Amino acid sequence: MSGPDARFTTEPITPRGVVGFAHASVAWLWLGQLVTAFLVALAVLWFVNRSCVPAIDKAIHNLGSTGEIHSGELAWPEDTPRVLAEERFLGLVIDLNHTGRIHCTSDVQVEFGRDSIRVFSLLGYTDFYYPYNPPNQTIPVSREALEPLWGAWLPEIQAVLVALVVSGFMLLWNILATLYWIPVWILGFLTGRELGFFASWRFSGASMLPCGLLLALGIFLFDFGVLDLVQISFVIGTHLLLGWIYLFVGLLFLPPRNPTAAKQNPFGQK
Repeated sequence: MSGPDARFTTEPITPRGVVGFAHASVAWLWLGQLVTAFLVALAVLWFVNRSCVPAIDKAIHNLGSTGEIHSGELAWPEDTPRVLAEERFLGLVIDLNHTGRIHCTSDVQVEFGRDSIRVFSLLGYTDFYYPYNPPNQTIPVSREALEPLWGAWLPEIQAVLVALVVSGFMLLWNILATLYWIPVWILGFLTGRELGFFASWRFSGASMLPCGLLLALGIFLFDFGVLDLVQISFVIGTHLLLGWIYLFVGLLFLPPRNPTAAKQNPFGQK
């Protein structure tokens, strides 16, 4: 397995390092993407464990002992609306009629109504309806029922979360690399750079590495309160644009195509 070209550094956060992967094997590129995706997954897991799990733990602890979902509706004998948990990022509320009388200071408020769960965020709110269960079956919504289930399933949920993040970003980055492939090769050809047809795909895939590192850093900074919800939304929404910056700047670090190589079939360059 050949690594990045020795003419370039192997630091993925520099344009020169990204260019180095253009002359490496696909296996080396995928290894770099896998490590970066795992760092993003660790950042997500860190955030969930610090900003979401404590709120869910507190909400379950504050549940009563007689709540249940019956025929697709939440039966809650206690007074509502009521705050179950309120943390910096996540707030959990029971308001059977969605009266809007409670507004948590949390970035995201999850409100359990009679027939739906309403999630409030920066962009507004959306409703998720409870699954319909037959009249002879009920889903318990009580501290006694949910505490052991949550404790038993939490490690599995965390493992699945990491697997989904890693596989999702690996798939996303390779799809984007394929979309960028031909335009990047044409741009390199028109600017007279030494960039073969298949090397341009590896170059495009490597441009995703700084994007992943930026996203992981942004998640950590948001969790520690350095970034607010608007700022982390901006990071999430624009981090993929960083790949285009690395592609354009990286072309400047490619050596010019010599006259002899220019006469060769560019599809034969690897």
